[in-house]
Amino acid sequence: MSTYGTTRHVPGPAGAASTKERVTDYHTTLFRRLTWEGTVPLEIRVDPKELPANSDRGLECYYVQAPRVSYLPLLMPEIRRFLMDVVFDEAAARVLKEEDWWFESAEGALLKWHWPIGLIYDSHSISTSIRPSSSQLHPTPSPMRLVLHLASPPTEKLLQSPSTEACKLAFMGQLKEADFIRWGNTKRMTGLRKADQDGIWEGIRDHNFDHYWRVASKVTPTAGSARPQSPVPSASVSLHNRPPSADPAGPAERDGAYNVRSVPVRIYLPDGPVLQDLVPPLLEDGSPNTLAHFLTAHIPLLFPPRSCPSTPTHDNLNNPETHDPELAYALIQGVRSPSEAEMAWLGACMAGADGWLNICIGIVN
Repeated sequence: MSTYGTTRHVPGPAGAASTKERVTDYHTTLFRRLTWEGTVPLEIRVDPKELPANSDRGLECYYVQAPRVSYLPLLMPEIRRFLMDVVFDEAAARVLKEEDWWFESAEGALLKWHWPIGLIYDSHSISTSIRPSSSQLHPTPSPMRLVLHLASPPTEKLLQSPSTEACKLAFMGQLKEADFIRWGNTKRMTGLRKADQDGIWEGIRDHNFDHYWRVASKVTPTAGSARPQSPVPSASVSLHNRPPSADPAGPAERDGAYNVRSVPVRIYLPDGPVLQDLVPPLLEDGSPNTLAHFLTAHIPLLFPPRSCPSTPTHDNLNNPETHDPELAYALIQGVRSPSEAEMAWLGACMAGADGWLNICIGIVN
């Protein structure tokens, strides 16, 4: 089926408008599901110095394809079952406490348990590897190697014990912060019933897309709502090659992605600080704020403004030597994102389950 599939016809005078709205909603849901279903490979090895006596040391390594939107503490029950079944003996199983377990990368970096697993993976990838070549935009990902420690968690660095309950509290805090950045208040989150707030977390815990979005859709905008009008594409442009944001906008909606106060965005530099600022969906002239404009405004040394020839010709438009050299690239949900992507659309479709659009910056070597 085409990415931009058809929708059911709605009879009556309002049928055309309703169909357009359904197509917009379908696009939003499609890309949200693609983001949700993204996974990363992890290799989890118990620190050999901490393995209990009588453990099977030939099986202390566990591989898992972990959901990007999940969190390391949520993997603990699955890892524990494996270790108890094939690695530890019964005596060790009685002594070990799951709340004392914590992770490091193979390079010795303490992993932030309150970050989504996909963000941990992307941040690690850009810090330890070079940019894929242009001919290999989607290389086969290699497992990220994690070391599982079974005791003595560095509480002064972890801030809290990486338990499931602590992870839930941190996740809900991120949701509320994103809600405030997006709308200027937290009424949508605080207005949810406790059962709905618990339902959002249960959707993450159980990795249930429908369960999560049944509630999250009440606080998160749809991508195509109230977008400023774009020029109608020429007949030579294939609908199957156009991004969803290029489709004509439906009726303006108060809660649309282009009507938010700001898009919740964080920039992660390799081994550097995390940058955060207010990111309006539209520029002062009313045009959509794009990824290129955003990165140039915030990291101009890595994303300098593109030089524009005063008299564009066929030759200088197609000669790569006339283009500015690429110094860095943006990775969002493991995907190198095109510079013309609109921030409002990215915030609605490519944000993590906590509501934040995380942009990892890789340096071109």
